[in-house]
Amino acid sequence: MRAEPGPHADWLVPGWNAPGVGALMTTRHGGVSQGPFQSLNLRDGLGDDPQAVRRNKTLLQSAIGAQPVFLNQVHGVEVVRLVESDGASGAPVHTVDAAVTTEPGVACTAQVADCLPVLFAAPNARAVGAAHAGWRGLALGVLEATLDSVCGLAQCAPSEVQVWLGACIGPRRFEVGVDVLDAFGAPTTGADTLLFVRHAPGKWLANLPQLARERLRAAGVQAISGGEWCTVEDASRFFSFRRDRVTGRMAAAVWIERRHGV
Repeated sequence: MRAEPGPHADWLVPGWNAPGVGALMTTRHGGVSQGPFQSLNLRDGLGDDPQAVRRNKTLLQSAIGAQPVFLNQVHGVEVVRLVESDGASGAPVHTVDAAVTTEPGVACTAQVADCLPVLFAAPNARAVGAAHAGWRGLALGVLEATLDSVCGLAQCAPSEVQVWLGACIGPRRFEVGVDVLDAFGAPTTGADTLLFVRHAPGKWLANLPQLARERLRAAGVQAISGGEWCTVEDASRFFSFRRDRVTGRMAAAVWIERRHGV
């Protein structure tokens, strides 16, 4: 009988200093799925074996020692406050793109395969949050909404919150049209080349992590890290919908450790 794989060495872990907070982002490694979903696909309904997906979710829960709560993500800005019962079924129970919690052992989780996952940690593990930020949600303000919720729960200022950006489609591969520039209020001529680089007639290359950093800084966040991995360019490590179309989903999760319970 084949041994079950455990947590994989190439999962991403924030380098922040946040005692009492656990956080990571999975890669495509460490699970049991096969074919284009190999191996740690964490989302149902994509064509993967449902039993494999369930086993992968169990492996993630065991690895982090917390209950991941998955969301039905819709590229919006709504934020939900999670409680322990939200993760009981293992299936998404909230149609939102961001979650926050103050309960130890409950993992706020964002699923991605090119969009940007963003994790938040308040001081002294008083609250944590996770947001799924595609360009639509980012332009609408999902990061600001998540930050406001974390600060409200923790009674802290944005400057006290640590934020980590996970892997997403990188600035050399994210081709966009004028609709994306319009959404961010960027001119089609003379656009900020840190954010948009003209690529072809009517097309630009967008820097999703840098767009997130600028919005977070404008909202008062000072401690921002991560965001240097491209899901499209590293097929051996990451799922990418834009690259493969039929593919799995990774997860970025953040939780208050149980031993840090308040």
